[in-house]
Amino acid sequence: MTIQVVHSELANKISLIRRLMIVTAQTKGINNPETIKYSQELDKLIFETQLLLKSCS
Repeated sequence: MTIQVVHSELANKISLIRRLMIVTAQTKGINNPETIKYSQELDKLIFETQLLLKSCS
C-alpha cells in the first residue's frame, strides 16, 4: 500500500470520526462518554497522519 493510499484512508477516517463526534456532541453533550471516545479516536488518527507525513519529509 502506498503512502498516498494510507494518507487518503486516514483522511477519510478522520472526516467520518469528526462528523460522528460533532453529531454525538450535539445530541448527547460534549462530556458524554461516546463523544469523548470519538474525540480520542480522532486524536489518534490525526497523530498517525502527522507521523506518516513526517516520515515522508
